[in-house]
Amino acid sequence: MLLEIVAAELEEAGFRVLPAATAEEAAGILGGGGIDLLFTDIRLPGRLDGWDLAERARDLHPGLPVIYVTGYSAEAPRQVSDSILVMKPYRPSAIVRVARQLGVG
Repeated sequence: MLLEIVAAELEEAGFRVLPAATAEEAAGILGGGGIDLLFTDIRLPGRLDGWDLAERARDLHPGLPVIYVTGYSAEAPRQVSDSILVMKPYRPSAIVRVARQLGVG
């Protein structure tokens, strides 16, 4: 449900959103190119987490801006360079502001 709410906020702000339910699905989307920003939760269903997804995304697109969100992570952060970590709870509008802070939109 949070994915839908944030996607709607981003779309309302003029972003084109390609939602994915898992990191594996998102990795497939990233392979197609044309992505200007990766917005990912740290904890995702499937084999990959948000840290893994961002690392793979940066392998494909070295300058891709990344926004991570989490409410809790037992792991030490493994953020890619020039990324931003947003802690839950947050307002969906905060993601739009962070995206613009990263130079997107």
